[in-house]
Amino acid sequence: MSEQALSPARKAYLQRRKQENIRVHILRVTLLVGFLALWELAGRRGWIDVFIVSSPARVIRTLANLWQTGDLLHHLGVSCYETVIGFTLGTLSGILIAVGLWWSRTASRVLEPYLVVLNALPKTALGPIFIVWIGAGTESIIAMTIAISVFVTILNMYAGFCGVDAEKLRFMQTLGATRGQTLRKLVLPANTDTLFNTIRVNVGLSWVGVIMGEFLVSKAGLGYLIVYGSQVFNMDLVMASVLLLACAAILMYQLVQSAERLWRRLT
Repeated sequence: MSEQALSPARKAYLQRRKQENIRVHILRVTLLVGFLALWELAGRRGWIDVFIVSSPARVIRTLANLWQTGDLLHHLGVSCYETVIGFTLGTLSGILIAVGLWWSRTASRVLEPYLVVLNALPKTALGPIFIVWIGAGTESIIAMTIAISVFVTILNMYAGFCGVDAEKLRFMQTLGATRGQTLRKLVLPANTDTLFNTIRVNVGLSWVGVIMGEFLVSKAGLGYLIVYGSQVFNMDLVMASVLLLACAAILMYQLVQSAERLWRRLT
C-alpha cells in the first residue's frame, strides 16, 4: 500500500509505533551504557575489587591482546563451529523424529515416556559418557550439544503437530488426502510459529551445550578460555570470554529472527 493511500489515522498509528521503537532502542542503549559506566566507575573508585570482577577497561585490553595474538578469532571460531554443527543437527534430527512420531501413533505411544525422561535428565551426566564413547575432542562436544537440543525440539514440534485443528484434519481426510499430503499441506504450515520458536530456544541451548562440553574437554574455544581464566584467577579473561559468548549468541539469535522475517515475506 502506497503512503498516499494510507488514512490519516493509519499514518498517525505508524508514526507512534516508529517513535515507540526509537524510544525503546534509546532506553536499551542507555541501560547498557549506564551499566558499563557504573561498573567502570565502581572499579576506579575502589567500590569493587577489579581483581575479582574485572572492569570494562580491563576487558577491552584483554580483548585487544587476544586479537593481536590471533587467539580471539581462533577460540571464537572453534566455539561457533561446534555450536552451528550441533544446533543444525539437533534441530533437523528433532524435527524428523517428531514427524515420525506424528506419522506413527504406535511409535509415539511407545517412545513418548522415554523422551520425557531423557529430556528431564541433566545433560551434564552424559558428558563423561560421550567422552568415553566418542573421545575427548570436538565430536563429544557436538554430541552433547545435540543431546541438549534434540529432545526439546522433538517434544515441542510433536506437541505442535498434535495440536493441529482436528476439523481441518478431518476435512483433509474427506478430500482423500494421504498422510504425506496432510503433513505437507496442513501440519507443517500450521506449525511455522512453533518451528521458529523452537529454533530460537535451540540457539541458547546449543551454546549451553558447547560451553558445557568445553568445560569438560577442550583445547580451544570460549569455554576453554573461561575455565583456563578461572584456574589462573585471570578474571579479565573470564569476563572477556563471557562477553564474546554473549555477542556470538545475540548475533546467532538475530540471524534466526532475520530468517523468520524473510520466510514470512516470501510466504
